Amino acid sequence: MTILLQKKFDIDVKLRAKQTNRFTRAAWKFWEKIMSGSYLSGIFGSSPVTPLQEHMEKVVSCVSELVPFTEAVLARDEQRRSKHHQNIIDMEQEADALKKELRLRLPSSLFMPVDRRDVLEVLTMQDMVAGGARDVAGLISGRNMHIPDTMAALYMALVQRCIDACNQAHATIRELDELIETGFGKTERVRVGGFLHTLDEIEQDTDEQQVVLRGKLFKLEEELHPVNVMFLYKVIDNTGGIADRAQRVGSRLQLMLAR
Repeated sequence: MTILLQKKFDIDVKLRAKQTNRFTRAAWKFWEKIMSGSYLSGIFGSSPVTPLQEHMEKVVSCVSELVPFTEAVLARDEQRRSKHHQNIIDMEQEADALKKELRLRLPSSLFMPVDRRDVLEVLTMQDMVAGGARDVAGLISGRNMHIPDTMAALYMALVQRCIDACNQAHATIRELDELIETGFGKTERVRVGGFLHTLDEIEQDTDEQQVVLRGKLFKLEEELHPVNVMFLYKVIDNTGGIADRAQRVGSRLQLMLAR
């Protein structure tokens, strides 16, 4: 009798273990399916930070092409100027394609790490930076313009400082990963705030450079054709506008931090 009871007990234990093991495996498979599928990803959404950073990287490449472009303009090398102008057009179009792709794929989920509207506004600001570089190159190439020799060094310095502004905006965008990982913690917010302060200072530098350039151009007005003078003023404004747009990217991020 004792032996029969022991066997029955052993069978019950094995059966319960088998059932428990089967339940555990089933439960684990179900959890894996939830975690790897579209259920939670649909609620929480994938981070838009990486494509936003990739877009800004393309924008910076586009704007940086203004350096060899301007060098060709100052050297009055039309062939080189045309080559770099086309490079700017191509990169601006690539940035535009990235922008459209991000807009299409940006999730509208409940728990995205950052507000969808903020991402779209930052993206628009970034795209305007690349558009500014395209406009400057298009204006100079379209009118076959020349920068007066007495303004050449100052104008090149303005171009370089505008690129500095874009690089600083890009550096700030790269910090978004850390901001999100730390839950927009105080230390990281202070660090990003320092980046934005530097960006503001660079933009102010470009404002001062534009004032000096306009003063130089004013003194040359009597020597130049009035229409050329008008468009040179426009080139100065549009070039400085690149730094303004880069600074707006930073301003948009600052509003995002304030939420």
